[in-house]
Amino acid sequence: MKTPNIIGLLLACAAVGSGFTPSVNAQEEIPFADTFFLEDCRLGPRGVNKYFIPLKTGSFLRFEGEEDGEAKALLISVLKRTKRVAGVRCAVVREMEWTDGEITEISWNYFAICPRGDDVFYFGEDVDIYEDGEVVSHDGAWLAGVNGAKPGLIMPGRPLNGARYYQEIAAGVALDRAEHLDDKATVETPAGTFENCLFVAETTPLEPGHVSFKHYARGVGLIHDGDLRLAEYGCNRRGGEPKDDDHDDDDKD
Repeated sequence: MKTPNIIGLLLACAAVGSGFTPSVNAQEEIPFADTFFLEDCRLGPRGVNKYFIPLKTGSFLRFEGEEDGEAKALLISVLKRTKRVAGVRCAVVREMEWTDGEITEISWNYFAICPRGDDVFYFGEDVDIYEDGEVVSHDGAWLAGVNGAKPGLIMPGRPLNGARYYQEIAAGVALDRAEHLDDKATVETPAGTFENCLFVAETTPLEPGHVSFKHYARGVGLIHDGDLRLAEYGCNRRGGEPKDDDHDDDDKD
């Protein structure tokens, strides 16, 4: 079994070279990679990518921030349970978002890692959007293998400045894509100051002109997302999950 040539793909899809300064305004003819040859990889739900939240039960990231005068909070947790998506056993990473203390969204994200290169792939998400404590929609939900959707690359094992790739590939629903801008950034957060961080710009053809910026720290994962900054991180082996969430899905191998 050969290792997927993720690095070659990203290099081919990004003008990487001596003296090149990546930009979200880079020439449009430079494509974003959207093919990753996953059949060449033994994907699984557990592992570590140096810039992504460790895919280990109980890993968590807690964020705080403010937007338009409203307090924002986000909790990202790696659950014990796993889920099979498009024939691949994936880690379940739950994101919970609050505005002024009121839950606004819960999503369950499905990731799998290739152990040979530590590339992490995104297989979709289930989403609950809340208003006044009630679920009002599931906007943004998608699953690889459903309605033509395919896995995207959420974080390569060897990030390269200038790399451009699709993180989500679900036409008309989720088409987030990333471009690496820098890998030497220093970022201050309530959880500490992090050096040599990966700086990423995210765009989507579904929202032309919109750009969001994120930073990732080695050994931690995401530390800055727009108005949110990391307040706490670590690992709770039980993950602090309700009892009925503390198990694998029923679709076992």
